[in-house]
Amino acid sequence: MDNILKRVREIILEPMQKMDITIDSITWEVEGKYNYLKIILDRELPLDIDTIVEATNIINPILDEYDLIKDEYILDISSKERG
Repeated sequence: MDNILKRVREIILEPMQKMDITIDSITWEVEGKYNYLKIILDRELPLDIDTIVEATNIINPILDEYDLIKDEYILDISSKERG
């Protein structure tokens, strides 16, 4: 799975950079019977919900196109928590 997560980072990196967004982390987590692909985004300005939705609308079709993950999963995209 590490190679797949690395490839996911590679294919979404440029579109996120165009939005001035950095990819903080990408993880695969299993919770009960559900698989989650969790992508945490960050940028200098706080990420609001509209920007997260915009990023999701860019990332989701890219993941569908490349079809790297054969298992069913829930895509969970959020912003990095700031202290």
